[in-house]
Amino acid sequence: MKEEKGLTLIELLIVIVIVGILAAVAIPTYTGYMQRARRADAKNALEQVRAAQEMWRAEKGSYAIDGGGNTAETILRNTMGAPAAQVGDYTWAFTAKAAAAFTAQATPNTARQAGDGWLNIDQNGTKNSQLPGRWAN
Repeated sequence: MKEEKGLTLIELLIVIVIVGILAAVAIPTYTGYMQRARRADAKNALEQVRAAQEMWRAEKGSYAIDGGGNTAETILRNTMGAPAAQVGDYTWAFTAKAAAAFTAQATPNTARQAGDGWLNIDQNGTKNSQLPGRWAN
């Protein structure tokens, strides 16, 4: 009697189906995890911007605004250690800046993060997002 070695076509198809099912579950989960990680970079940048503004206010008595040929963003980067304008897949800038108040916003700048929407923070630490719950997760 001859001993057969190897896989049959049915066994091979079963393995392919199992691998396909695992990929169908794992890829969206991984993609969601990566989006949340990139969003966390934007959240951290906005928290750093708020901290830089608070340090400026502690020293100067008001929040940084445009002046002396520089934007408030540049002033804070050069003096208070605020993050670069582009942080990962987001770009941050002030949408409102006055001596007594500010709002900083991080906006996605890549296609892979575009559906995530903007995040912002103001002088009181109030956090908002274009899509509900984005600050929470």
